[in-house]
Amino acid sequence: MNALTWTSWLRIRLRTARGAALGLAVLVLVTAFLAAAFPRGVETYETRGAQYALASATPGDRTVQITVGQSDALAADPAADPATAYSGKEIARLDRAIRGQFTAPLRIDDGQSVHGVRTTKPLSARDAWLPRIDEVDPAFTLWAASGPGTHGTLAQGRLPHAAAPGSRTLEAAVTTATARTMRLRVGSELHLGGLTVRISGLLTPREPEGTYWSAEPRMAAPQLDSTAASPPLKFWSAGLLLSPDDGAALLSTGGAAEKYWRYPVDTGALSVHDVPVLRDRLRSLEHGPGLVRLRSVAGNGAFADSAVTGLLDASEGMRAAVAPVVAVAAFGIGTVAGVTLLMTGQLAAARRRPELELLRARGASLAGLTGRLAAETAAAALPAAAAGGALALLLVPSERVFVPLCAAAVTGLLGTLALPLRAAAAHRRPRPAGRADLARVRPSRRRTVAELTVLVLAVGAVVALRRRSTASGAGVDALVSAAPVLIGVIAALVLMRLYPLPLRLAARPAARARGLTGFLSLARAGRAPATAGLPLLALLVALTTASFGGSVLAGVDRGRDHAALTAVGADARISSDAPLPAKLAGAVAKVPGVQDAVPVRIDVQAADDSGPPLHVVIVDAGAYARLSRATDLGAFDAGELADPGGDGPLPALVSPSFVTRFGSGPMTLQPELGQLTVRPRVIRADTPAQPGGDFIVVDAGSVARIHPDTFADPANGAAFLLVSGRSLDAGALRATVRAHPVAARPAHLVLRSDARAKYADSPLQQGAEQLYAAAVGAGAGYALLALLLSLLQAAPQRIQLLARLRTMGLTPSQGRRLMVLEALPQALLAALGGALVGAAAIRLLSPGMDLTPLALPGAGADLGTVRLHTDSASLLLPSAGVVALALAVVLVQAWLSGRRRESTELRAGDTQ
Repeated sequence: MNALTWTSWLRIRLRTARGAALGLAVLVLVTAFLAAAFPRGVETYETRGAQYALASATPGDRTVQITVGQSDALAADPAADPATAYSGKEIARLDRAIRGQFTAPLRIDDGQSVHGVRTTKPLSARDAWLPRIDEVDPAFTLWAASGPGTHGTLAQGRLPHAAAPGSRTLEAAVTTATARTMRLRVGSELHLGGLTVRISGLLTPREPEGTYWSAEPRMAAPQLDSTAASPPLKFWSAGLLLSPDDGAALLSTGGAAEKYWRYPVDTGALSVHDVPVLRDRLRSLEHGPGLVRLRSVAGNGAFADSAVTGLLDASEGMRAAVAPVVAVAAFGIGTVAGVTLLMTGQLAAARRRPELELLRARGASLAGLTGRLAAETAAAALPAAAAGGALALLLVPSERVFVPLCAAAVTGLLGTLALPLRAAAAHRRPRPAGRADLARVRPSRRRTVAELTVLVLAVGAVVALRRRSTASGAGVDALVSAAPVLIGVIAALVLMRLYPLPLRLAARPAARARGLTGFLSLARAGRAPATAGLPLLALLVALTTASFGGSVLAGVDRGRDHAALTAVGADARISSDAPLPAKLAGAVAKVPGVQDAVPVRIDVQAADDSGPPLHVVIVDAGAYARLSRATDLGAFDAGELADPGGDGPLPALVSPSFVTRFGSGPMTLQPELGQLTVRPRVIRADTPAQPGGDFIVVDAGSVARIHPDTFADPANGAAFLLVSGRSLDAGALRATVRAHPVAARPAHLVLRSDARAKYADSPLQQGAEQLYAAAVGAGAGYALLALLLSLLQAAPQRIQLLARLRTMGLTPSQGRRLMVLEALPQALLAALGGALVGAAAIRLLSPGMDLTPLALPGAGADLGTVRLHTDSASLLLPSAGVVALALAVVLVQAWLSGRRRESTELRAGDTQ
C-alpha cells in the first residue's frame, strides 16, 4: 500500500468513528496517567517519610558530631602549643577543612552548625548565693563556642572578651532563662575549677528551637539533674558561654575539655534514593574510610558520632515493611487496567468483524490489515499516553522520570496493539461465520494448559505469602504481590467453565413455562459470545482488588482503633498525680455526649510469687459493666460481681494470667484501704482500666461495706476517670477538667481520638494509605467500565431484538423485564463471584498480610499484630454497584428503544 492509501484510511476512519477514537484516547490517557503517577506517588511519600523521620527527631539526634578529647589531642601532637591548638582561629580553620569532607547527599545546615571547645564534666560552684535543691551545689558546663552573638540577641551587657594567656579570670555570657533561674546578673562572679568566671552579658536566643540551642539544652536554660546516691538528690545544671578564643583556658579546669564540631544534617533536599548513600557515608565517617580522612584533617584522636544512621535504619525498615502491602495494590490495579485495555481491543474487533472479513475477502493482506488498524489506534492512543504521562510528571512531584515514562509508554503500546493483534488472530485464516455461544463453546487444550499454569502460580503465590508474610523484610516479591490477582484470575476461569451449567438447568423449566420472557432471556444469555470471558475476567480481578484493598484500609483503621482503645481504656481518660476530687465525676457526666464517667481506683501491690505486680481495680460494677460493653474490652454482667454479703470472699473479675499464677481459690489481698479476700468468678483477657497484665476487678460497693471508714465514696480519691461517649464534646470536656484542678493543677485529659491520631501522623503511612485508597477507587472504576463496555457492545442487537418483538405484540413492560433478565445472569455472576473471591482471597492471604507497619509504626509487641480481616462494605458495595449499573444501563436502553419507531431500528438487509 502506498502512503496515500494509508493516509486516506486513517483520515476516513477517524472521521467516521470519532466516538470510538475519543473513547480509546480517554481510556489510554487515564490509564497512562495512573501508570505514571503511581511510581511517582510512591517515591513522593517515601521521600517525605524519610525527611519526616529526621525532622521529627530531637535536634541532637539529627546532627553529626565530631570530637577530639584533650588526652587524644595531646597524645597526637605533644609539642603543640595549647594556646594555638585551642584558639578560635584554629578551630575555625579545622571547621572549614572538615566541611570539605561532606559531599551530597550528606548536606549540612550551615546556619545551625557550631564548633569550639567545651568541658565534658560539669564543674561545681560553691558560691553560697546560688540556688540549691537538696543542698547540692549547682554545676556548670563551659562552652568556648562559635556564634553566640549570631544566634542570640544581647538583652544586657556585652559579649565576653577573650582573656589574656594564663589568666584565671574569664568572661562569660548566659541566657536570660539561666540568669533568672540561677540568680545571675551582669557582673556576677562564679568560682569553678580554679577559674573565676564573670558574667559580661545576658543573651536571648533568636531561634530557641534551632539546633544551636536545643541540641545542648543547658546552653539555653538550666536543667535539673540527679546524683547517683540513693535516694538520688537533685541539683541545677547550667551552661556558660565563653569567648571562642578561651578554649585553651578550659584545659586546666579538670572538666575534661574537648574540641567539638556539631553539624545538623540538612533534610530539605533528602530523597528516598539518597537514604542508602547517606547511611553509607555516615557509617564510613564513624567507622570506615571516612573516619581515616577525617583524622587526617582534625587529628588522630578525632571521633565522629551521629544518631542519624539509626533514624535512617528505622525509616528504611518501615518503608521495606510497607512496600509489599502497597505492591499488592499496584499489581491489582495494573492487571485490571491491562485487562480493560485488552478487553477494549477485543470488543472493538468483535464489533468490526464483518468489516474486517470483507476486507480480507477482497484481498487485504494480514500484515496490511494489521498495520492499518495499528495506525488507526496509534493516532488516538499514543498522543493520549504522552498526555497522560506529561500530566503525571506535572501534577505529581517527584524526581523519578524514567520509570513513569516507561509505564506511560507501555500503556500507549498496549492501547495501540490490542485491536490489531486481536484482529490478526481472528482473521488469520478465512472462517465461515458461525455461532460461538458462551454456553456451547468448548475450551481448547491450549486454554486448559494456560489455566492449569495460572492455577499453579496462584497456589505458589498463596503458599509463599502465608509462609513469608509481608513484614518479613524480604522486599517486594512479584509472585507474592500478585497473589490476589492470581486468585481472581483463577476464579474467573472457573466461573467461565461453570457458567453454562446453571443456564442449561434453568432453560429447561423455562421452556415449558407459558410465558415467553423467562425462556427468551435465558436463551439470549446463553447466546452471549465467548468473548464475554474477558469482561468477566476484568470484573472479577477489579472486584477482588477493590474488596482486598478496602479490607486492607479497614484493617488498618480497626488496628488503630484497638490500639488507641487499649492505650486509653475508653473514649477519654482523666488522670492526675494526686487523687481526683469527687465533684469531677459528676461534672464530667453532665458534659454533652458523655454516656458514663466511671471513677476507678487502682492499687498496685507486689505478688507473693515474686512475679509481675497485681493491679487491684475498684469500680462501681454497674457503670463499669456498661463501659466494658461499650468498649468491647472484657464485657461482663454486673450481677456477677454483686456483693454476696457476710464474711465470704468477694467475687472478682480477673485476668487469665492471674488464674494461671494463683488458681481459682480465695486469695487475700492487702491494698492500702484494708485487707480484702477475693475469689475469681469472671475471667477476661482485657478490661478497660488495665488492658492486659494481671488485674483483679472488684465492686466498689462491696469494698465500701467491708471498709466503710476508709472507702465511703468510690468517686472520692479516684486514680482516674474513664469516660465513654461516641459524640463527646471535646471542648466542653477540656473546659470541665480545667475548672476542677487537682492540687492547683489541671488534671491530664487523654482522648481516644488523639491517641489514635498519633498512629497515623507519618507521611509514609498517609501516603501509602492514600495511594491504596486511590487504587481501590480506580479498581472499582475499571470494574464498572468493563461492565459498561460489555453491555454497550451488545446494545445494538438487544435494541433490534426489542424492535422485532414489539412488532409481534411485546409490551414495554415485558421488554424491560426481558432486558433485565437477560443482563442479570452475567451481572450476578460477576457480583457474587467478586464478593466470594474477595472473601476467599482475604481468608487465604490474611495470615501473610501483616498490616502492623502500616497501622502502628514503631509500636511494641504488646499492641499485637494487625491482620487482614473481611470488611463487609468493601466486599458488598463494589458488587452491588456492578448489579446496579447493569440494571441502569439496560433500563436506559429499553427506554430509548421504546421512544424510537421500529422502522428506525429494522432496516432491509440488516442481518443482526
